Amino acid sequence: MKRNYVIVTGGVLSGVGKGILSASIARLMKEYGFRVNTLKIDPYLNIDAGTMNPNQHGEVFVTEDGYEADLDLGHYERFLGVDMRRHNNLTAGQIYKSVIDKEREGKYLGSTVQIVPHVTDEIKQKISDLDGELIIIEIGGTVGDIEGEVFLEAVREMTLENDKENFLFVHVTYAPHLEVTDEFKTKPTQQSVQLLRRIGIQPDMIVVRSQFPVEEQDIEKIALFGGVPRSMVFNFPDIENVYEAPAILHSFDVHHKIASRLNMKTDGQFNWEYPRAFASKKVALIGKYLGTGDSYKSIIESVVLCGTEKPEILDSQSLEGLSPKELDLILKEYEALIIPGGFGKRGIEGKLAAIRYAREKNVPVLGICLGMQLMIIEFARNVQNLAQADSTEFHFDTPYPVVDIMEDQKKLLNMGGTMRLGAQKAKVFRETSLFSIYETDEIWERHRHRFEVNRELARPFLCYPGQDCSGRLTVCAEEDFIEAIELQGHRFFIGVQFHPEFKSKVGLPHPLFRALLDA
Repeated sequence: MKRNYVIVTGGVLSGVGKGILSASIARLMKEYGFRVNTLKIDPYLNIDAGTMNPNQHGEVFVTEDGYEADLDLGHYERFLGVDMRRHNNLTAGQIYKSVIDKEREGKYLGSTVQIVPHVTDEIKQKISDLDGELIIIEIGGTVGDIEGEVFLEAVREMTLENDKENFLFVHVTYAPHLEVTDEFKTKPTQQSVQLLRRIGIQPDMIVVRSQFPVEEQDIEKIALFGGVPRSMVFNFPDIENVYEAPAILHSFDVHHKIASRLNMKTDGQFNWEYPRAFASKKVALIGKYLGTGDSYKSIIESVVLCGTEKPEILDSQSLEGLSPKELDLILKEYEALIIPGGFGKRGIEGKLAAIRYAREKNVPVLGICLGMQLMIIEFARNVQNLAQADSTEFHFDTPYPVVDIMEDQKKLLNMGGTMRLGAQKAKVFRETSLFSIYETDEIWERHRHRFEVNRELARPFLCYPGQDCSGRLTVCAEEDFIEAIELQGHRFFIGVQFHPEFKSKVGLPHPLFRALLDA
């Protein structure tokens, strides 16, 4: 089967929107009948994104098969409407580890192991292993980064070893606007294209990102100096709703231009339904990772995909030590709260204060992963009067460890990729709010945790459907662990050990978020 590739590179600066553009191209081509697959290449030396600090790198996206990925795989899932897997992400760390492992095993037959050909061959093999008629490959970082050179060299070699007509290179750049002279500057884009050319790659299409529309004369200049026909240069100004991106590319006729360049025939029509209007419901996300706006990306997008404005992120540390009156002044304007996952002691008391507020004020609240564990701790402290109840993650010697590290985690020293990860089955109990949301008694949801609810210590204030649950939390889903709890009589007080946000897609937001917003 003939296989075609669209290679997306970036220039001028990072964070220019290659992930959204790649996901949009993938969806657009899928709509026109192509069997599309995607690959995000991350040049960092980490094996995966699992050990990265969300304050610096954004959220870690977990796939169905338990891989901890860069957040761009979340874009791919939401836009394409299909589940990503570990083979949809490739890091430099994976490549170098594989090459070194082969060297130690003697598989290079005594050769001097080099970047070319051994490392580039490994990259090419990983790319060739992907299934699909059209492969969209996003190379992370910026042209000129030392980390990314080997990946660019690998795809350059692929164009020589295969039919060059099977490859289309899309270069995404940024045109800054100089306010002093009121003009866009195209020189950074020109230099970025020159860097790409020196590597041996000539872009076939240039996408010029900008704060607002670039003038035609500047687009013509970019086309001229970039050596690209004017018809293959597009300006893509900032948009408020990222889900408009596929429709914008469609208006540029990108699908036909890609198909024509790759000698492929389009078959289908563009049908892209996404939220266009947003209800002004005020939702607060009580977070602790504020170093980047992407730390809670999937949760934010799950709310947006329900047709509601983005939640406002509140720093949980700012809620610590406040009086009930001071806390009320801050939280009373919000119609719902979300307590997301996370790690470490910092900001925990602020999250607990928000949970107590929601419980006592009958404010809808959804706890996710750590958020559910904190619901257990808050209930133990303030309803059961176990003032020192805690998680051993925060206080190892707490006398009431109502949340404790999972038994099989106690022997692990390696922190990377060793949590309970990926899709796990859980039984949802009937006669619970959770069952009315899922409308099924068996679910598969994605996990990412080392700690669990301590069943024995929490047993006195936990109950099961059919029991007298007054003054206690109801276990509404369970399997090997307690997977979800709720508080009967409350408008919406649900905590889940899993991460529902990772399964939201365009046109199909996760039902837990819909239920929270309906409440």
